[in-house]
Amino acid sequence: MYHVLTDMIAEGKDVVWYLRGGGVWQVLLALLIAGVVSFAATPLVKVLSVKWGAIDVPKDNRRMHDHPIPRMGGLAIFFGFLLATVLLVPLDNAKKGMLLGAVVIVILGVFDDKYALSAKLKFAVQIVAALIAAFAGNRVTVLSNPNIFSDNPYWQLGWLSWPVTIIWIVAVTNAVNLIDGLDGLACGVSTISSASMLVIALLVTETDVAVVMAALAGACIGFLPYNFNPAKIFMGDTGATFLGYIMATMSVQGMFKMYSMISFVVPFIVLGLPIFDVTFAVIRRISHGQNPMTPDRGHIHHRLIDMGFSQKQAVGVLYLVSAILGLSAVVLTVTRATRAALVLFAVVVAALVAWQVFLSHEQHHEKQGEEHPPEDSAKGEDKRDG
Repeated sequence: MYHVLTDMIAEGKDVVWYLRGGGVWQVLLALLIAGVVSFAATPLVKVLSVKWGAIDVPKDNRRMHDHPIPRMGGLAIFFGFLLATVLLVPLDNAKKGMLLGAVVIVILGVFDDKYALSAKLKFAVQIVAALIAAFAGNRVTVLSNPNIFSDNPYWQLGWLSWPVTIIWIVAVTNAVNLIDGLDGLACGVSTISSASMLVIALLVTETDVAVVMAALAGACIGFLPYNFNPAKIFMGDTGATFLGYIMATMSVQGMFKMYSMISFVVPFIVLGLPIFDVTFAVIRRISHGQNPMTPDRGHIHHRLIDMGFSQKQAVGVLYLVSAILGLSAVVLTVTRATRAALVLFAVVVAALVAWQVFLSHEQHHEKQGEEHPPEDSAKGEDKRDG
């Protein structure tokens, strides 16, 4: 706490405002408004999804449900978030660009939930949405130098701020979408990540960022009762890509702008779970000679299921991993003496869990291969694909 206050004084920030609670009341109001609107809107969105024909019908072994479920629930999350943000946050150019890009992402998600658009088209529209946010001022212009022995503590990105920002926003947008494979998983992980970003924003007196993240967390909380296993409605690409887009954009406005060593690592720790999953997915697919955008059943939640966990248990394990990473990021923001140790601890814990999941999954498939001849396995694949 001492270091936070001294940093605030050095940067000319309002210490009295911070000690009196800062934007806590705005944060609580944003949570309440977004949560109530999202909770109330979800049944209406469910009816709309059915009428629109946005239904998730299980057709392959990647699906964890066994009956059709409406999948446009992200609209309820969007409505709750939008109302709370418009009412409580001053809309400067950066915020307007973020909201405009979010509208593009939501419209794309609605059509994808209905028509199952191609990966290339979705990727192109996501780049457009990221460009909208970047042109409005949401850019990573400075990065802290991770080399603590360097004389230059910061990197001025210059023109590189554009590709770095676009890659970051598009990557996180898709990362959250990729973990949306179990009831309540992506929504719950997004709640934990946005809550972590909320706390960090309050600690560094980024009030607007804190209120926006409170609106996002509240909207997720309002939707979760309908999304827990067994889910009554999915948020679909409408919700998953929207959540990823907002967290990516707001991290650019908040955490990446902290002029300290931690600005390089905190966003990656907070969003560590989806970032790890999407990175591992891309490496896995490329190593197998596949298109990186090709869907498969190798995500971390699939591996937990193959290890014998139930859906609820697998979601609980991933909630715990996400919470550990989020808490580490928060503590890392507040303290100095233990920063390096906490970063190392968080990375080691995440790596050990991921490694255990990977080994167990591989052993599971090796055992299956020993029990079933290759011919039988091939026939089984043909039957499922059919």
